[in-house]
Amino acid sequence: MSDYSQSDTAATENRRTFLAGIAGAVPIALAGCSGSENQSPTPTSTMETQTATESPDTGPQEPFTVEEATIGEIHTAMSAGELTARDLVETYESRIEQYDSDINSIITVNPDAQSRATELDETLDQDGFAGPLHGIPVVLKDNYDTKDLQTTAGSKALEGSVPPNDAFVVEQLREAGAIILAKANMHEFAYATTTVSSLGGQTHNPYDLDLVPGGSSGGSAAAAAANLGAVTLGTDTGSSIRDPATYCNLVGLRPTVGLTSRDGIVPMSETQDVGGPITRTVSDTARLLDVIAGYDPSDPATAQSVGQIPTAEQTGDGELSGGYTDQLNEDALANARIGVLREFFYQDGDSALVSEKIDTAVSDLEAQGADVVTLEDTEFTPFPSTRIWELEWERDLDEYLATLGGDTPSSTEEVIETGQVIDSVEGGLRSATDVDTESLEDNKEYLDDLYQMEKMRQQVLTLMADHELDALVYPSRTYPAEEIGASPTEPAGSPDSLAPLTGFPAITVPAGFVDNCPVGIEFLGRAFSEPSLLGFAYAYEQATEHRTPPSQFSSLNASE
Repeated sequence: MSDYSQSDTAATENRRTFLAGIAGAVPIALAGCSGSENQSPTPTSTMETQTATESPDTGPQEPFTVEEATIGEIHTAMSAGELTARDLVETYESRIEQYDSDINSIITVNPDAQSRATELDETLDQDGFAGPLHGIPVVLKDNYDTKDLQTTAGSKALEGSVPPNDAFVVEQLREAGAIILAKANMHEFAYATTTVSSLGGQTHNPYDLDLVPGGSSGGSAAAAAANLGAVTLGTDTGSSIRDPATYCNLVGLRPTVGLTSRDGIVPMSETQDVGGPITRTVSDTARLLDVIAGYDPSDPATAQSVGQIPTAEQTGDGELSGGYTDQLNEDALANARIGVLREFFYQDGDSALVSEKIDTAVSDLEAQGADVVTLEDTEFTPFPSTRIWELEWERDLDEYLATLGGDTPSSTEEVIETGQVIDSVEGGLRSATDVDTESLEDNKEYLDDLYQMEKMRQQVLTLMADHELDALVYPSRTYPAEEIGASPTEPAGSPDSLAPLTGFPAITVPAGFVDNCPVGIEFLGRAFSEPSLLGFAYAYEQATEHRTPPSQFSSLNASE
């Protein structure tokens, strides 16, 4: 099966069966990569824009608009009686129906989302907010287990597989009052960065439908960028949260390995896998992290997080106080020492344009009071060439598949035997099955790769200690997104490999546009330095305001 043989229309059967009739499709005029930093969408749908209200203290208030709405704004509108969770879910479902036929980001819409929203509305009326994510519609990458929805990793080989339990992180979301709205397309089995799969087809970048959205969490990112949900979650083994967040003008956080549980996530590499938020704002990323971070006995790596997480306590209105959200400060960059990895500011072709944008971003950091330190020819570059994820893949995937039961393939070999995996992914899976996973602990290549990763961790820590640095920055991706079907432009050893090779946290934030296509700046810190990184990212975000929604997917029924 060719990687690009799946038509987008054939890829969305489950989604469209449910959504048929919710909202009529509206023709969309496409004008290339049309995001720009000066766009000002004009919402016209009464469903998406509420009537402005009058406050005796502050005068007229801004009307609530679903497009670009943050968790805080949603909760403010709910508290004021201007919005219900049911209205919110219905609006996002209508946006999916109207726009996702072009973007192709969603595999499954939750048929129970509206009833869950109604229950939460009743809870709000009787007892107040159910939790810090009360009524917030979340789109999950389709490798997070959901006990009431299929979890497919984008593969026809797993179509119809409903896991026995929620992933730990999904449990945390539901307990916090969130609504699982939909499951997003991904590069099949998280294998690469273009987001194409046998079940979901090819996802398109909302800023230019001819471009890839990045991957493997491209469906989550495209859905967030086009406002098809309030917030989304992805996973990152190599760059799979930050890559699509960059290409879709979003915030993407790869947490420290051990901060968030991987239990119930279709795995690739125990050493490098981690799940985290992909959102439109740093504040929403912090709010999600407050809920999903923490110890899970089913993922021993999370024991490292004990004592490393800022204590958050739920207040009477259901919000959290004292957690990651409290670390957000517009002055966080003042006197911060930020190291700039100058060797990743490439000067050939389009990469020179990206570097120019990141140069401007570095100047913006200085304008916010940061003490910028230029770093050349660091000891840890070029990055070591490791195959950790390839060597661990079959072992970890087999362990997951064995828990599913029923007619679902119970091993990597059985997945291959279905003949339903796209060619490139099948090739990767076959290579994975060539590894003797029973003797990994004695595998010289594997042990050397682990050593190289530990050596790199120490080199990064030494660099930061020698220069008294609080964080490192570099371009999230050194080239703009490539066209669908083209060879990837990002070279091997790109700077976003630094986080997975060290296990350290990294967050990407929009840094502007090159030819109207998004680029991002990435902040990396020591293990469990998320509070500082979120503060730096927030200060930069608030000072620059580079987030701009794609114009061709603005408000429902807007004239095109």
